[in-house]
Amino acid sequence: MNERCEGIVQYFDRDKGYGFVVPMGQRDAIYVRREDIEGETRTLSEGQQVSFVIELGRGRFEARAVRP
Repeated sequence: MNERCEGIVQYFDRDKGYGFVVPMGQRDAIYVRREDIEGETRTLSEGQQVSFVIELGRGRFEARAVRP
């Protein structure tokens, strides 16, 4: 799946550098790592709207190229 999706940040741990985003219209959360967030701050806030690409990585779907 290389098309860009919209979603909402469900959870993000700034200290550990990972969290989860929920694509619009879905219930299952997708894993996101700090390294996959675009921009200078590389952090997200709960409830924040983001866009991203879903790719299979490490045996699960992950959000990549995340844009706040």
